[in-house]
Amino acid sequence: MDPLDAGSGGILRQPKAVWATAGASVVAFMGIGLVDPILPSIASGLDATAGQVSLLFTSYFLITAVAMLLTGFVSSRIGGRKTLLLGLALVVVFAGLSGTSGSVGELVGFRAGWGLGNALFVSTALAVIVGAAAGGSAAAILLYESALGLGMACGPLLGALLGDASWRYPFFGTAFLMAVGFLCIAAFLKEQPRPARRTSLLDPVKALGHGGLASVAASAFFYNYTFFTVLAFTPFVLDMSPYRSGAVFFAWGVLLAVFSVIVAPRLQKRFGSLRVLGGSLVLLAADVLVLGYGDHTTAVVCTVLSGAFIGVNNTVYTELALGVSDAPRPVASAGYNFVRWFAAAAAPFFAPRIEEWTGSLRIPFVVAAGTAVAGALVVLVRRAALTLGAEEAAPRHATRDGVGVFVN
Repeated sequence: MDPLDAGSGGILRQPKAVWATAGASVVAFMGIGLVDPILPSIASGLDATAGQVSLLFTSYFLITAVAMLLTGFVSSRIGGRKTLLLGLALVVVFAGLSGTSGSVGELVGFRAGWGLGNALFVSTALAVIVGAAAGGSAAAILLYESALGLGMACGPLLGALLGDASWRYPFFGTAFLMAVGFLCIAAFLKEQPRPARRTSLLDPVKALGHGGLASVAASAFFYNYTFFTVLAFTPFVLDMSPYRSGAVFFAWGVLLAVFSVIVAPRLQKRFGSLRVLGGSLVLLAADVLVLGYGDHTTAVVCTVLSGAFIGVNNTVYTELALGVSDAPRPVASAGYNFVRWFAAAAAPFFAPRIEEWTGSLRIPFVVAAGTAVAGALVVLVRRAALTLGAEEAAPRHATRDGVGVFVN
């Protein structure tokens, strides 16, 4: 059955609760790339260096990583609906406060609170969408991936449109949109069934004892360092106006969405997930290396092109982490994301400092290319564990498609 087939109860025919959650998910993912086109403006407005402003990503994702141990603990006790609303409320508060910041230190702190709210929301959203969606888990996951791609594409665009007037406006705009999402979910989403067993804080860490899941997490850790070097450091290299930078990252996000939802599944069907992932990581490494050594036009082209490889990687990592382990999906997801989000926090911190230490804009991209290759090597070396784990886990997951969560 084609999940895009509206006549079969697919992605286009969903209850209001699903559309409300998916719409809020778009805005949640917009928050990741929202600050991209306005990073230079923030640095100028708050008299901060590139390294200081990059901490907006570091604090956000560091808290997100730690919060992965809390999300299952919270949602298994208060339910999915209340967890979503709590996450949205935190984002509204801290996104609004971010717009009032008088120093880069305040802004970094408020982004940390924003990261906690976003973790609670995003980590629960797919479980809610899968539980409430018509057409089975295939349509639900496709809708979630579409929300991710649309949010990643529109975040930089919104940041550019509002940030051209003031760097503060994108934060206020996000707070407003998330408040709308809060009201929609409160109105349309009923409480979801709670898990039969409550999740402990250590369950996600214990799940990483599975060789296949640990391998996926390790590979994704290296990949995420590359991903967020592109996302957080490239705007300073391009040194463009908010509008131009927003247009570049909008095109980047469009490619990410198209390759994540449409291209990646077809490549996987033809070549297999591990071959696709390994090849895409190597191509991403080459792209990032050219980005660092090319002229300005080449850097723009390579930035946009990286969205295609990132989109493919996101989808394949999603499916591997979803099926490689026999742990419940929420637990496996939390453990996997706990590892990989630390790289998302590390890359924005180290990239500008590597540039300062070496005196070269190229070296951060050389390091990022190296981490992408390292991710591919993990896939190659651990191929047997990844393949065997996925084959063993597939029958178990096939019987519980309506239960689970994955944060891409």
